[in-house]
Parts: sequence; structure tokens; C-alpha cells
Amino acid sequence: MSAAEVWVVDLASSPDRLDLCASILDDSECARADRFARAADRARYVASHAALRLILADRLDLDPTEIRFATGSGGKPCLAGAARGVLAFNLSHSADRALVGLTPGAAIGVDVEVVRPLPDAERIARTHFAADEAAALAALPADARAAAFFDLWTRKEAVVKALGTGLSLPLDRFSVSLPPAAPRLLRGARSDARIEAWTLATLDLGPAYAATVAVRSADAAVSCRAWAADWPDRLS
Repeated sequence: MSAAEVWVVDLASSPDRLDLCASILDDSECARADRFARAADRARYVASHAALRLILADRLDLDPTEIRFATGSGGKPCLAGAARGVLAFNLSHSADRALVGLTPGAAIGVDVEVVRPLPDAERIARTHFAADEAAALAALPADARAAAFFDLWTRKEAVVKALGTGLSLPLDRFSVSLPPAAPRLLRGARSDARIEAWTLATLDLGPAYAATVAVRSADAAVSCRAWAADWPDRLS
């Protein structure tokens, strides 16, 4: 059994705090941030990646600027240098919330999405999801489909992010349970991905968000905590 910890981060920051966040990013992260056309997207990227560095630095007893990243198979980021292999991590953000998931060994994926009206949820499900998932979503009352869609979406995205396959794994290749059922993998994504070797957990971020963590380990213990709201002030 593996232990997984998930940190919930508030990304709302003033311009001066964003400057502090940007000061600990490396050159490649700064270049990526500068490519965002919308200021709001750039701000979320800068704040979420600064929070990731701070959380990793705390766990690894390093300065946040000492954290080095590499790209694993499928393009999934991983730790490089002396910290390589010590921790697996994953980052997701939506609106003013970010999730940082950590495990000491097992692969982990996290996903968070703002819940919003989605009139074409059924069409998207039929086009991109497995047939059993699309059917289960269509069977729900109309007023419950939007929230259920985003719960389903985050469950699937968390699995994909844990596998590190990126866009190479079609979402209809595997199935997950649909709320109100507890999150679990129903049909494996790969021939070597045994269903019993996964743990999925819903994260409660309030009614405005859907969030899931997926750990490639059976019966993983999952803890979820809020990162201190004034975390950017640590950089001053």
C-alpha cells in the first residue's frame, strides 16, 4: 500500500505576489509563462508552478530554486538530479484552485475542474468517453448531468495523468465509475494496468469544483490538506 498526499492551493494572488512566484521559476518555466496570451492564464501558471516548487522543496528539504525537472515517458514531468525517483508528483489547476499530488513511489495523477453549465455534456461523452460511461451519464436526471460530467472527467483525467500517456491514450479505452458511485476503475486502460492495483478518491473542494486523485497502487491511503493561504509571502 502506498500513501498519497494532496495539497489544495489557493492561486488568487496580487501582482506583487506573482512577481515573487515568478522569481523562483527556472528559465524554461518563465519562457512557457510568457507564451500565454491571456494574463489570467499566465498568472495561474506562474502561481501553480511556484506552489509546486515550494511543496516539493518542503518534502525534499531543498530551496525551491534547487528543484530540477525532467520529462518522463509520455511527456509527464518528473524530478531530476539527486531527487530523481524520490517522489512522484502531479499538478493540476483550474480557476483559482490547484492540486499538487505526491507519493513516495507509486504513480499519481490529480485533476481539478470548475463545475459550470455544459449543455453539450452528453455529446462530448458520446464522442470521447467509453460507451458505458456515456450511457450512465445520459441516464441521470438532466439537472444532475453537468456536475456528474465533471466528476467523471476528473476521474478519467487523473488516471491518464497517473499513467503519463498524455493524448496517446484515448479516453474511450477505459471506464471509470460515475457518481454517485465511489470512484474506481471499471475497465483497465492498458493490458498491464490491473484494475485492483488502482486507488481513486474524490477530493472535496466544495460544490464549485470537481476533483479526483488516482494512485497506481491498491488501497493507497490518501490525505488531502489545504496549503497555507499566505504561501506566496514565504518568498518575500
